[in-house]
Amino acid sequence: MILTLTEICLLSALAVCLIVQLYFVLFVHLKLAKVAVEDLPQSAKFPVSVIICGRNEIDNLKQYLPSILNQNYPDFEVVVVNDRSWDGTEEYLEQLETQHPNLKIVKILDNDKFIAGKKFAVTMGIKAAKNEWLVFTDADCVPESDNWLMYMQQPVDEQTEIVLGYSPYLKKRSLLNSLIRFETFFTAVNYLSFALKGMPYMGVGRNLAYKKSLFFKNKGFAAHMHIPSGDDDLFVNAHATARNTAIRINKESQMWSEPNKTWAGYLRQKKRHFGAGKFYKPKHKFILSLQIIIQFLFYAIFAACMFLSNEARYIAVGTLFFSIIIRCMIYPKLLKRLNYSDLRWWFPILDILLFFFLMLNGFLSMFGKKKVSWK
Repeated sequence: MILTLTEICLLSALAVCLIVQLYFVLFVHLKLAKVAVEDLPQSAKFPVSVIICGRNEIDNLKQYLPSILNQNYPDFEVVVVNDRSWDGTEEYLEQLETQHPNLKIVKILDNDKFIAGKKFAVTMGIKAAKNEWLVFTDADCVPESDNWLMYMQQPVDEQTEIVLGYSPYLKKRSLLNSLIRFETFFTAVNYLSFALKGMPYMGVGRNLAYKKSLFFKNKGFAAHMHIPSGDDDLFVNAHATARNTAIRINKESQMWSEPNKTWAGYLRQKKRHFGAGKFYKPKHKFILSLQIIIQFLFYAIFAACMFLSNEARYIAVGTLFFSIIIRCMIYPKLLKRLNYSDLRWWFPILDILLFFFLMLNGFLSMFGKKKVSWK
């Protein structure tokens, strides 16, 4: 078999992309597939404050808040920050407060003197919390079990200041929902695996916990208060280390969330996330960018190889199938572990669709309108 110089260069580049791709699969993500799932703690060690911020979330609060108020935990409070709602949230919370002594309401009024937004609401909730250990979730979230707080409580190891949880999206019958859940899966695999590798770089506010003293010691969100998003991932990115961060992936520790129901809403959500990601630490931005670039180059070079000789095409196709086979040995197991078993059979298709969607989203985020808000 004789290959031209151009074919050798392209196939060599394809092989390099494959090697880098497999590094992330076998030496980073495989850690999450192999790590032992934590058992239910024998007892509750410390009191906990759960913080939920919401604006015009009465329907979600009615549906999901009782499951949080009735957690199997002996000493906890639930701080709900009502951020300028006008949909009857205030009246509902006041009624619920008479039935649940562990419910604390924080009300934010319209005022031109402060910067409105989720970070302000979260800060007000943290200030109102009476306990050192804070657990965060959203109004549209429901815990997998009554033992959610038992898993998300402060670990016995005092060095642990941050616990990263996992929050899958509820299943609906649509392509958009499958794509949202698949993207959430890969995001979770990445940040949980890198945390296991000693390089935590983000968490999700739907299921996250950290110490109140850590928040105030680092002046809260002061460093990125001007950014509409990032109350969760930017805080973790700035203050999580290999020594002070733990993860929780047991099924009972997971927090389910309502997904976006429209493409426009999902694109707005991803635009907020993309905007926050630009403020990550340089090493984290490099690693995350490298993953996307390598994936792009892998598919682009493969497509270019299809215009070469038959021999070069056969090698390129073999390289692609080798990549898919290796990935199919790892990710379906992780999909099952992270409560997305139904997506296992669609893995190769969703993997390609997600790649093109992320490329589109990155383009729109760079050249679209810049203004974003949390509500």
